[in-house]
Amino acid sequence: MERLTVSEIIQKIASESTFEAVADDYSFTIKIDSYVPYVCGAVHDGHQFRKELWENCLHTEYERWFEEDPCTKEFVKTHPIVIAGCDSRFEYDLNRDPDNAIYDDAWGKKLWKEPLGPRHRKQSLAKHAAFYSVVRALMQKLEEKFTAVVVYDMHSYNWRRWEREVPVINLGTTNIDNDRFGNAIASWRDSLAELHLPNAIETTAGINDTFQGNGYFLKYITQNFQNTLVLATEVKKIYCDELRKIIYPEVVNAIEQQLQKKVKEHATSFYNTFK
Repeated sequence: MERLTVSEIIQKIASESTFEAVADDYSFTIKIDSYVPYVCGAVHDGHQFRKELWENCLHTEYERWFEEDPCTKEFVKTHPIVIAGCDSRFEYDLNRDPDNAIYDDAWGKKLWKEPLGPRHRKQSLAKHAAFYSVVRALMQKLEEKFTAVVVYDMHSYNWRRWEREVPVINLGTTNIDNDRFGNAIASWRDSLAELHLPNAIETTAGINDTFQGNGYFLKYITQNFQNTLVLATEVKKIYCDELRKIIYPEVVNAIEQQLQKKVKEHATSFYNTFK
């Protein structure tokens, strides 16, 4: 892995170079092993939280972890193109638009002892902008090269706060073209419903059951790239103990191993249908 500036990353994409890099401010990673018509994204995978903000933050490290999406990069790490956030959504949220990317409160609790000053906000929003400049360059390259592209937008969600049964997999589809891509959406749901998970976990998959796919990553790509489908894919946190902060590596590994095949098969079918 290299440490590269954003401009160097964009230059590599423009020249169709293969590489694996972390942004020079360590805010996100990107890997391109080969140029293929699909991308895996994990914008909420990050947990870093810059030290100068620690004293001013009212949420504990555990409270931040609880609302992040740990292991979502791990689920898709072997695929040819993977882009993922390194910073916590509590510093700035890559899945929100720039005007709303910095929280004042989070999940009903005030976030800052004192409001963030302009310098701190500017630094965080610069990272947000840098990430999306790379997303734009990447998607432009892939649409030019392949015409039709699919993005697997990986997330996870806390199930204990729900007072009803919720699916192991939820797809959020309200901001994508369901008429055009309905069969591709349904086939992705059906494939994920067949995941075989350890610890007697029964796999279920739904559409717009818990979340509707309102994230900025999905909206940004959908609004700017007419031939790209973004599949907001939420995994119920059956792969960890939310209350004790324990990851179940056997469940993470089972998901990752099966997604190696399932993502590739779905992406190939999508491309053959819409190219």
